[in-house]
Amino acid sequence: MIFTPEQVACVCEVLLQSGCMDRLAGFLRTLPPPSLTASSSCPGDLESVLKAKAAVAFHQGCFTDLYTLLEGFPFSSRSHPLLQQLWLRAHYMEAEKQRGRPLGAVGKYRVRRKFPLPHTIWDGEETSYCFKEKSRSILREWYRHKPYPSNRERRELAAATDLTTTQVSNWFKNRRQRDRNTDYSSFQSTGSRGTSGDIYASSNNDLSPAGSPNLQHHCPPPLCHPPPPL
Repeated sequence: MIFTPEQVACVCEVLLQSGCMDRLAGFLRTLPPPSLTASSSCPGDLESVLKAKAAVAFHQGCFTDLYTLLEGFPFSSRSHPLLQQLWLRAHYMEAEKQRGRPLGAVGKYRVRRKFPLPHTIWDGEETSYCFKEKSRSILREWYRHKPYPSNRERRELAAATDLTTTQVSNWFKNRRQRDRNTDYSSFQSTGSRGTSGDIYASSNNDLSPAGSPNLQHHCPPPLCHPPPPL
């Protein structure tokens, strides 16, 4: 069966979204090599096909092929989130295999510094620990009003920031821990002048979990930041 370039792109996107990597790999093998035709609309030249090939290369552990694909085509911004994750995860996995142990936050940071995102999949926005600044701004603004988001709110935040719910949960957990450490350090330096009862004196009526600031019934801002299109 002969597919049009649009049909090929559609099939690639559907299989990619469904996570059927083996079926996607089989479908890609049925496509003619790009060099067999001079047409600019050859399926092998379509962004959807190249993105699918990159995902299959990652799935099969062919990281050299993955890097070559990602560095050799100027992908549009809608493809950047997925391809950036493939680039980073592949380099993490190679570093872990070389070191023989999982990477921590510092190890991953060093890998990212050593292997920065190529310009073909980078929109120019600065990142910090893999979080773009606009994502961090959304999380910080929400945290100011509600440091303990519900499961539903974490899912909404994940969609708004283009992160996973696990990343959102970890960000809030780490931020709360940093604030607790800061509060404890401040208390150590001044605690000798008061009593232990003074620590929570202002939160007798606060039903928030221990360590959370007094929210004074503030409502968190609405999640009005839609995720970038896939």
